[in-house]
Amino acid sequence: MTQVFDENGVVHPATIIKAGPVVVTQVKTKSSDGYNAIQVGFGEKAEKNLSKAVKGHFKDLGNFRYVREFRIEGEMPEIKVGDKFEAGIFAVGDAVRISSTSKGKGFQGVVKRHGFKGGPRSHGQKHSEREAGSIGGSGGRAGGRVAKGIRMAGRTGGDKVTLKDVVVVGVNPETAEIYVRGAVPGRRGTLVEIQG
Repeated sequence: MTQVFDENGVVHPATIIKAGPVVVTQVKTKSSDGYNAIQVGFGEKAEKNLSKAVKGHFKDLGNFRYVREFRIEGEMPEIKVGDKFEAGIFAVGDAVRISSTSKGKGFQGVVKRHGFKGGPRSHGQKHSEREAGSIGGSGGRAGGRVAKGIRMAGRTGGDKVTLKDVVVVGVNPETAEIYVRGAVPGRRGTLVEIQG
């Protein structure tokens, strides 16, 4: 992350995202595939780590580490295999939707996972400061069993998280980077999907 000053001198916290070049590897149409979609490739991978089938699919476009497909609703735009999307397609002030995988945090208790406040810190409490407390019991709404969906300890993080209306605060076409306001889910190096 970094910070970016706008034309009014206001500072914005920003995340730097490498955005391109993204190359179109396949165009799917309703007539040939049953739906409209664009398949794109991004990143570099050693040629020895690609299968012959994948090499044949990519042809001479490159050895891509990531391949993603985006469905197109409505009319198909004029896009052909080999077209490139660079960081320059974004402009300052654009509102984009960002999806990526959040940081995995392993097995966590209810305080960290769900924000429970835990037990009281006084009145004879010994080891129950961060315990979950009652999870049902006899009577009650569950009828003596643990109801489905009760929030408990468990694995947290590593989920797909989508942020809507994230504002682009800077674009650097020379380095193929864009700057978006605020934090983005995931660690350094996480693959991020950006949709306008």
